[in-house]
Amino acid sequence: MALSPVGFEEAEALALAAKAGESAARIRLAAALMGAAFGAPEHSAALYDAIALGWSGTPVKAEPIPDSGEAPLPLTQQFWSAFWDLFDARASLDAGDVTMRVAVLGSLVSPEFQARAAAACCAYPGVNDVDTAEMPPRVKLDDLATCPSGSLGNAFYRLIVDNKFDLEVLDRDALALGSLMPPLNYLNTRILQAHDLWHIVGGYDVTQLHEIAISAFQLAQFGHSYSAMFLAFIAAISAEGEAAGFALAMETIVSAWKHGRETAPLMRIEWENVWRRSAQSIRDEYGIIPYRSPYPADILEQLSGLRV
Repeated sequence: MALSPVGFEEAEALALAAKAGESAARIRLAAALMGAAFGAPEHSAALYDAIALGWSGTPVKAEPIPDSGEAPLPLTQQFWSAFWDLFDARASLDAGDVTMRVAVLGSLVSPEFQARAAAACCAYPGVNDVDTAEMPPRVKLDDLATCPSGSLGNAFYRLIVDNKFDLEVLDRDALALGSLMPPLNYLNTRILQAHDLWHIVGGYDVTQLHEIAISAFQLAQFGHSYSAMFLAFIAAISAEGEAAGFALAMETIVSAWKHGRETAPLMRIEWENVWRRSAQSIRDEYGIIPYRSPYPADILEQLSGLRV
């Protein structure tokens, strides 16, 4: 089966109704995000722009990204079984488990999905000139270790080492990213390298809420398929809960989506050439305004502590 898409005006109206607390609108909005994420990637930009307008009351200040209008691809029973298993297990999973299992969902979409996702990405600013780019070289921790205090490279080094993060988040070879069609091969490899750099330069903290936020930022920047899938799952589980929880998720997603759409394309930055510069100098050059979070960045950790 395929989830039916919604038009711009309907999405705007659903966002407005969901913000007012209507449970049916929350469910329909989450279903629309699911349909775009897993079956119609070219529809994501227009859908999120419409939701942002309905939810915030102000339009995205960026040129519209065209929607080809293709029908959603069908989702199999195998996909839905995996989705509902993940949905039912959500309370017992940590962030790493959710990341991996949403990635598994992404592997169960139609065989036609990759080609459509590649075409959808090319409609985003700053992407159409990377389809012939060579795969980016691996970042070396030793190179970052030599960067002076106050530099982007040093901030990146400290973020990785102090938090015991993997330098490229996930292993590009294990994920076979090189075998993806252009520009997905380059884009997906580069975002694994740059995810934590975007945290630093974009003003996103390393917290649960801001991982949701930066996913919306990544989707807005280049149509990142995994981010769309992750956000759709967040919307789905939030829609089933209290209105306040859905509002927290959507306020975060909408604000970060608008931030991403209204920020210059970060995919164009050659990070290897700017390690020794400050993050602020890069913000100044590209006109990047740090993310303004509508909630305290660690609010989910605070709420979790209260429940314990």
